[in-house]
Amino acid sequence: MAQLKCMYTNACSMNSKQEEQEAIVQQENYDVVTNMEMMWDDSHDWSAAMDGYKLFRGDRQGRRGGGVALYIKECFDSIELKDSDSKVECLWVRIGERVNKADILIGVCYRPPNEDEETDESFYKRLANVSRLLPFVLVRDFNLLDVTRNLNAV
Repeated sequence: MAQLKCMYTNACSMNSKQEEQEAIVQQENYDVVTNMEMMWDDSHDWSAAMDGYKLFRGDRQGRRGGGVALYIKECFDSIELKDSDSKVECLWVRIGERVNKADILIGVCYRPPNEDEETDESFYKRLANVSRLLPFVLVRDFNLLDVTRNLNAV
């Protein structure tokens, strides 16, 4: 895959922002759009679609908040890699294009600030497995307290 134009956003509830996001995506002609903290449930099926894009959703199960979404332009072949580990809020999608272009994996993951060590370990194991498959791009809200942003240090 020569180049993908991508957009990342932490929506912190997409309910009132869907139209604005769709306008930006269409104007900028993004290939991939990743969203964190969607806070969607089954009542949002009517408003989740974007023209020209295939939607992959990872709604948080059993508690409020969270959730991830990944929009891929319909011109790309794309298939979700299913994951049986429901503790980790992640979507992994394999994207292919046209002849003589390599496939790539896109991962979009959300880590709540209060994530436990066991769930972090599950994520690391999944990442290790995925990294053996294809080249990949990971988009993740890490919510790590030990990151000092102004010093670019961990």
